[in-house]
Amino acid sequence: MGYADGSATGRAEASTSTPDGLRVAVVGAGIGGLSAALSLLRAGFDVRVFEQAPTLAEIGAGVQVSPNASRILHRLGLADELARTGVRPVALHQRRWADGRTLLRAPLGTPLEQTFGYPYYQMHRADLLGALARALPADRLHLGRRFTGLTDHGQVVTASFADGTRVKCDVLVGADGIHSTVRRELFGAEAARFTGCVAYRGLVPAHRLRHLDLDVSGQVWMGPGRHFVHYFVSGRRLVNFVGVVERDAWTRESWTDRGDLAEALAAYPDWHPQVREILASVDETYVWALFDRPPLPRWSAGRVTLLGDACHPMLPFLAQGAAQAIEDGAALTSCLVEAGPDPAAALVRYERVRLPRTSRMQALSAENKIRFHLPDGPEQRERDARMASGGTDWSFGAIAWIYRHDAAIVDGRPAAPSALDRT
Repeated sequence: MGYADGSATGRAEASTSTPDGLRVAVVGAGIGGLSAALSLLRAGFDVRVFEQAPTLAEIGAGVQVSPNASRILHRLGLADELARTGVRPVALHQRRWADGRTLLRAPLGTPLEQTFGYPYYQMHRADLLGALARALPADRLHLGRRFTGLTDHGQVVTASFADGTRVKCDVLVGADGIHSTVRRELFGAEAARFTGCVAYRGLVPAHRLRHLDLDVSGQVWMGPGRHFVHYFVSGRRLVNFVGVVERDAWTRESWTDRGDLAEALAAYPDWHPQVREILASVDETYVWALFDRPPLPRWSAGRVTLLGDACHPMLPFLAQGAAQAIEDGAALTSCLVEAGPDPAAALVRYERVRLPRTSRMQALSAENKIRFHLPDGPEQRERDARMASGGTDWSFGAIAWIYRHDAAIVDGRPAAPSALDRT
């Protein structure tokens, strides 16, 4: 069965190697959408990605790729790209806001890789997005296609786009972010909820901070009502920072609003000089309100499903947002590989397998906001003492359920070899 594309530039193609010629359309070319498309393509599905932006671009920001995600990206053939642009931190370093005292320093680097089999990377989002896009054949990615609606005919789905294009597919995947139009089409409009935090984020050329003698770790500074994170990206040429500050209200949900540098610096008065030096060295910052949604009761309807922030947006306090989207794509692929003639049943299975894990990640991310932002006082002192004594149990055993997880193995059964082993 050919992949029908009604655009002027589209063409009917013979579907490739899946027995039933399953055609999959992915809406959204972010990290989740592109990694899902690569997983599906390498398993033999006839997949296309449709992105509303005319070009793929990413405003400066970092992303953390833990072993549960890097094992999937390595299987997709991206190990060399990740090694070239990613930074492998030696530790996670959690510190007090004013004096810089170490509360917890947990090993990453080689010990983590030896334990879980794959590295931990800290990356510029643009580097990861570019690596994924280069790995996808150019004719599989359609830019400038703003999704506007869908019709599920039972055996086929028609996706409509603002330019008048209509695309028929067997499965439609909404990977179009927290403002997902696919989710709205499935379940109706629902406003995201403001979490009470905004984030200042940006990048600093590493040479400007040479005098700080920063080590190659992910550093998290915790203080009353706010925290600050920084780490190297882009082969250690840049330092990525995110400063999260509690606010009573916010109206916009954008990754691309310019922030006021003086305002960002003023948000961290009396903080350790290292934090203020990083903020003072930046040329520009962006301000980003943090919104989320409660876990959805379901992700799928008929032959349409969701992945990533479209169905489980989470606060960035567990560094698992991108990783969970990458996991979604691998699990979806495995479910479709095993589905036989019934893709709708595969989507129900995918949702059943993924929803509990991502809901738990959402809850833990929200809990970390409380832990990071405790006001100075008895609770903060108890937290600090527990962290210093190892009482918080940040250990390889405690995080194994996150990092050892192989999303391509569904219900204890590995996917078909084509989904796991092609490189």
